[in-house]
Amino acid sequence: MLIIGIAGGTGSGKTTVVNQILNELPLEEVTVISQDSFYNRNDNLLYEERCKINFDHPKAIDFDLLIKQLKELKSGKTIDQPIYSFVTHNRSTGTLKTHPRKVVIVEGILIFTNKELRDLMDIKVFVHADSDERLIRRLRRDLKERGRDIDEVLQRYQDTLKPMHLEFIEPTKNYADIIIPNDKYNTVAIDIVRTVITENLKNDL
Repeated sequence: MLIIGIAGGTGSGKTTVVNQILNELPLEEVTVISQDSFYNRNDNLLYEERCKINFDHPKAIDFDLLIKQLKELKSGKTIDQPIYSFVTHNRSTGTLKTHPRKVVIVEGILIFTNKELRDLMDIKVFVHADSDERLIRRLRRDLKERGRDIDEVLQRYQDTLKPMHLEFIEPTKNYADIIIPNDKYNTVAIDIVRTVITENLKNDL
């Protein structure tokens, strides 16, 4: 099994890069694990309290469960991946049955902050984007997909997202094997990643 970590700031374009890689691979040979599925369960908190959680801090992530399930996939076991609701700011009751594949892509803003998780990865990719561009993408996504209002998004950006990015996410660029600038010139870096994956799949045959 080849485990690829794809990190980068919020709105950097990680999902776009993941999709560009997926488009070149057979669906039955790859699966994606999102850090966002592993935010801590917050059943003990009221909705108003959950709204105040700093979701851009490593402590917001259940890394123990993420690492446990990734190891289970690596050993050939099927996992019940949690599902997180960004509308309720809490983990859903349902789960997503996820089967082991030849390639597992782990993506998320904070995945390189945990050494044990990093050590499970064969390739680490960091997607870089300009801060203004990231804010614009975050605004569009949160307004359209997550039911936020513009004041809430901007307040979060100012109070937590930007300082957390500078403290925790940007420094993890140093752990990356490949840094992909998320602009029109990123094709070479993505082609390198795809080539490594393809060669790995050939070696498994």
